[in-house]
Amino acid sequence: MSWSIEFLPFVPWPVLWIVAGIGVALLALLFWRARRGAVLRLLAFAMLMLALANPHLKQEDREPLNDIVTVVIDDSQSQTIAGRTKRTEEVRKGLEERLKTVPDLDVRFVRSTSTAADSDRDGTMLFTDLGQALADVPPDRLAGVIMITDGEVHDVPDSASALGFDAPVHALLTGKEGEFDRRLEVTAAPRFGIVGSTQPIEVKVTETKPGETDIATLTITHQGQAPTTKTVRVGDTVEIPVEIDHAGPNIVEIETDTAPGELTTINNRALLTVEGVRENLRVLLVSGEPHAGERTWRNMLKSDAAVDLVHFTILRPPEKQDGTPINQLSLIAFPTRELFQEKLDQFDLIIFDRYQRRGVLPLLYLENVARYVERGGAVLVSSGDDYASALSLYRTPLGQILPAVPSGRVIEKPYKPALTVLGGKHPVTSELPGARGGPNGDEPTWGRWFRVVDVSPQDGEVLMKGADDKPLLVIGERGKGRVALLLSDHAWLWARGYDGGGPYSDLLRRLAHWLMKEPELEEETLKATSKGQTLILERRSIEDEVEPVTVTTPSGEEETVTLDKGERGIWRKTMTVDEQGVYRVSSGELASIVTVGKANTRELAAVTATDGPLGPILEETGGGAFWLGREAGEASDLPRLAMIRSGHVMHGGDWLGLHKRDAYHVKGVRLFPLFTGFLALALLLGLLAATWFREGH
Repeated sequence: MSWSIEFLPFVPWPVLWIVAGIGVALLALLFWRARRGAVLRLLAFAMLMLALANPHLKQEDREPLNDIVTVVIDDSQSQTIAGRTKRTEEVRKGLEERLKTVPDLDVRFVRSTSTAADSDRDGTMLFTDLGQALADVPPDRLAGVIMITDGEVHDVPDSASALGFDAPVHALLTGKEGEFDRRLEVTAAPRFGIVGSTQPIEVKVTETKPGETDIATLTITHQGQAPTTKTVRVGDTVEIPVEIDHAGPNIVEIETDTAPGELTTINNRALLTVEGVRENLRVLLVSGEPHAGERTWRNMLKSDAAVDLVHFTILRPPEKQDGTPINQLSLIAFPTRELFQEKLDQFDLIIFDRYQRRGVLPLLYLENVARYVERGGAVLVSSGDDYASALSLYRTPLGQILPAVPSGRVIEKPYKPALTVLGGKHPVTSELPGARGGPNGDEPTWGRWFRVVDVSPQDGEVLMKGADDKPLLVIGERGKGRVALLLSDHAWLWARGYDGGGPYSDLLRRLAHWLMKEPELEEETLKATSKGQTLILERRSIEDEVEPVTVTTPSGEEETVTLDKGERGIWRKTMTVDEQGVYRVSSGELASIVTVGKANTRELAAVTATDGPLGPILEETGGGAFWLGREAGEASDLPRLAMIRSGHVMHGGDWLGLHKRDAYHVKGVRLFPLFTGFLALALLLGLLAATWFREGH
C-alpha cells in the first residue's frame, strides 16, 4: 500500500498558472510599497489557489512485479568450432542455476542462429533476435541482458539509445583471449568466362596475428585436373589464372596449408564456380546435293542466335560435265583447303548432310576431320541412301570414327521413329514431346518416316529406332570428341507437318548441342540447387544404378545420401540443412557446389573470439565482457550476480550487475479530498475578513 498527494484542479493547469502569476505580481507590489495587510493578503491568495488546485490524498494498492533478465545464446556457425558448442551449453546451464537463486527475477532464454529460413540473413544477429524477444517486455521491468557468444556479432547498434531500453548488456565470451587463426579470403572472382579463355581469381591469406612464418602454400585443384601448388606471402593479394576449358560449371578449389596452432581449418578452403559460356558456336554444314531436307537443317541452325553457320551445297560433282558454264552453276568455289585444313579447328560442329564421296573433298581432308574429332571436335552425319552406297562416307578415313557399319541395304516402308530404352533416359531424346504416345503410352504421337539405312552399331549408343527396329539415331564418343549418325533423310517430313509432324527442331537442336558438349545435355550429371534451407540433389544417368552422393557442409562435415530413383534416368533427393555457406556434392568423378544463403558468409570469415564489436555497447550500458574459454574446451567459473538499484558501472572483475527495477502493478486507487467543503470555505472567508479588518485600522 502506498500514499501520495495528487492535485485535481477545477480549472486547467495553464489557467491556474496564469492566475498564480498575476497574484504573485500584485503581492510583490504590495510588499514593495509596505502596505498594511500584505501578509494576510498573501495567506488569503494562497488558500484560494489551494482550493482551485483541489489536493487529494491518494492511496494505491500495489502488487510488486518480478524483474526480467534476457539471456541470448549464440548458436551461429562460428560457435560450432574449438569446443564452443559444449562450452556454451555448460555456461547456459550454470547461468540458469544461478539466476534461479535470485528472488523476484524472471529469466528468458533466446537462441539466435545464423541459418534462418531467410536467405538474406547473413552473420550473427543477436540484437535482431533480442529485439523480437523483448517486444512484449516493458522497458521498466528489464533488469539486464546477458549474451553467451564468441563476440563476432554483426548487428551491433551504433549507440545504446537504439536498443530501446535502459539496462546493462553483458557478454560471456566462449573463446579465449589471443586466439590465432589463418583463413583464405577471395577478393575477386569472375562468375562467367568464355570457353577457351583464362580468367583470374584473386585470393589473399590472412592471419589474426603474426605467426611464426609469413609464408603459406596454396593448393589449386581444377575439376578433372591434377592439383598445383603456389607459395604466397601472408597478407598479399595473389592472382591465380583459371582456364575455362568447357561450357557449364568449372569448379575450382583453392586451399591454404594449416598454420601451427590455428583455431580451425574450415575457412582455409574456398570453392568457386566459373560458368563457362561459348562466345559463339561455329557450325559448318556441307550438303552433298540439293534435297528437300537441306533447308530444314539450314533454318534450324540459322534460327539459333548462338550459332554462326557456314553452309555449302555441292550443286554439281566434278564427274558431271554437261557443258554448262561455271559462272552459271555456282556463286563461289568450294574453299576446301581453307575449311578442311587451315580453319578446321575453329568449328565447333561439322555436319555432313547427304554427303557421299565424289571427289569434291580429297581423302586427306576427311582424314583431317577424323583427327579433328579425336582432338575434341564434333561431327554429325545426316544420311539417306548415300550411306549404304559404295560411295558412303563410311568407306573413307572418316569411317574409323563413325558409330555404325552400313550393310548396303535401305529399308523403305512407313514407320514411326521410336525411342530405345536408352533413348528414354538420354537427355537428347528423353524430353522430346510425343515420344511416349497418347493416354495409353503406346506408339509415339508424331508423324511417319519412310526410309532408314540398315546398319550394325559399333561402339555407339542407339537412341532411336526405325522400321523393323533398326537403328535410326546412333551417337558415340571418339577420343575427346563426339560423333552422331542420323540414318534417315526424312526429318523434313516433321518440319512440313506431314502426318501430324513432329519435334524436328527439338531433336536436331538437342542433338547438335549434345555434340558440342552443352552441359545441360550431358548424360552423366550431378546438380545441386537450394531453396531457403532446403538442398535439392539431382543426378542424371543412363545407368540402372548410381552411387550415393557425398555432401560436404561448409564446416567440413560429410554426409552420404542415397538418392531416390525417378523417371527418365533421373535420381533426386531433398534434404534440409542447418548451415549457410558453400556445400560440395560429389558422386564418383562428378562434383558440384551450391550456395545455401550467402556464398561468402560472414560467419566463417572471422572465427576468433573477440570483445571488439560489442565493446562500445557494453561500455555505454555499463556492462562488461567476461572470457570463459579454456584450452580443453570447458568453461571457466561464471561471474557472481548482483542486483543493484542504481549505478552507471554494472560490472567488476568477478561480478556482473543487474538493475533492481522495483516495478509494480496497481490493483486499486482511493482518493481523499484535503481542501474542499466547509472547512476550506471557512478558512478562505476568515482570511478575507481578517484582511478587511486589518486594512480598516
